[in-house]
Amino acid sequence: MEKEQQIFGIRAIIEAIQSGASIDKVYIQKEATGDLMKELMKAMKKANINFSYVPVEKLNKLTPNNHQGAVASISPISFFDLETLTETILENGKKPLFLILDQISDARNFGAIIRTAECTGVDGIIIQKSGAAPVNGDTVKTSAGAVFNIPICKVEHIKDAIFLLQAHGIKTVAATEKTEDTLYNIDFKEAVAIIMGSEDKGINPSVLKIVDERAKLPMFGTIGSLNVSVACGAFLYEAVRQRS
Repeated sequence: MEKEQQIFGIRAIIEAIQSGASIDKVYIQKEATGDLMKELMKAMKKANINFSYVPVEKLNKLTPNNHQGAVASISPISFFDLETLTETILENGKKPLFLILDQISDARNFGAIIRTAECTGVDGIIIQKSGAAPVNGDTVKTSAGAVFNIPICKVEHIKDAIFLLQAHGIKTVAATEKTEDTLYNIDFKEAVAIIMGSEDKGINPSVLKIVDERAKLPMFGTIGSLNVSVACGAFLYEAVRQRS
């Protein structure tokens, strides 16, 4: 976490939340107590801000200042409203290509995916407010700056985003091994949103139930899966091939 991307001190973080700052995550000292800490917890839950409990040594590494048991990472970008972005793209007569990331938690994987998405003309990336990787220094570096060139939308729940896109006539395709169809059987020329799952668990089963189609990558080796950023690249470039 870069120093210019962090806030330390309980009161300062509370004020940042109340002012609407784009806070990615708050690190809270384990077993921290007190009225001010309770106020911070209440503010974070109300704003649905991702937080985790860490040892005091972690906080000391993040900042040499008096952190009072709390350090927040601030996003270097502003997030887009999904419905507004979707309507704007459709009004321009374009068949959008969206990318939905279901609980991708590694910042470097996230950055690599953003870089590929920007290179393949993705119109917007959709992530969930809780559980998703933060947009921090590692993300910016791994994305090679692409994070500043592509709209990223934060939503309360991935399923709500899928329902919204489907209501606008956008097909949702889940990248999962739980199907017999490969990505080469999918029509990516129409308006579509590709859904990629987390590094360890894949796409949430409740999300798989509501998608329009499922697709997998053909695998011929002894290892059963690819890194999620590599798999994402394969799906996006198949969409590019078809749309070209």
